[in-house]
Amino acid sequence: MTSGLRSHGAPAAYLTFPSLEAVGLAHAVTTRHCPGIASFAQPISPEAPRAPFGEEASAILGGAGLAMGRVSYARQVHGAEATKAPAGGGFAGSVDVLVTAERGVPLAIFTADCLAIVLYDPAKQVLGLAHVGWRGTVRGTTHAAVRAVADLGGTATSLRVAIAPSIGPCCYEVDEAVTGELAQAFGERWTAWAKPSRAGHVMLDLWAANETLLREAGVAPTSIENPRLCTACHPELLYSYRKGHRGRLVTVAALP
Repeated sequence: MTSGLRSHGAPAAYLTFPSLEAVGLAHAVTTRHCPGIASFAQPISPEAPRAPFGEEASAILGGAGLAMGRVSYARQVHGAEATKAPAGGGFAGSVDVLVTAERGVPLAIFTADCLAIVLYDPAKQVLGLAHVGWRGTVRGTTHAAVRAVADLGGTATSLRVAIAPSIGPCCYEVDEAVTGELAQAFGERWTAWAKPSRAGHVMLDLWAANETLLREAGVAPTSIENPRLCTACHPELLYSYRKGHRGRLVTVAALP
């Protein structure tokens, strides 16, 4: 059910990627069984930002080697802006890509269908996390994330990349308003990432789209781990906004 991801806890409170474990990156992807994560009913306010982690979540994620007292997070706005996380953690602004070269500073991205993408250069010790939905795909967030890591000294060809559980092409139906934006951004090639469903609608594969964009940005195909675990297919484990859930998953990682 977890498609190669490692489960931690019973029931699983968080998941980890074998490829990132292999290179010593502390990280976690929470499930619905991890308490103390802010929900969509508790949006992050840029005027009065408050860390969206309770004591229970901090304790659980601390067990994954993440110092949540230094966590950096953002108000995600479905854009392509990137920023360097504050050295001591805390609110990083209204952006969708966070990067750091500071050891022990966790970066956090919140999702409930969108992709959370982890980008790690183990040689140069640079880390990035990105939030990418269909809007981010159209706006170039994936390329922006690779560039932001490169700006801190990382190299695209050296990156280890992981894509967290997110909505799959089995469940992600979009209409002409979305496909029109895809066509404007990518021309006809967007059709390789979709299959027709009912009239005026397609089933969109954001995984395939962003894997393609990562490769075009210089990431080696063999360095991309994607468990292809659909949030909408696994309500017993994950939250899905499309399924009406108000909870959020969080993907967190920190340089060793």
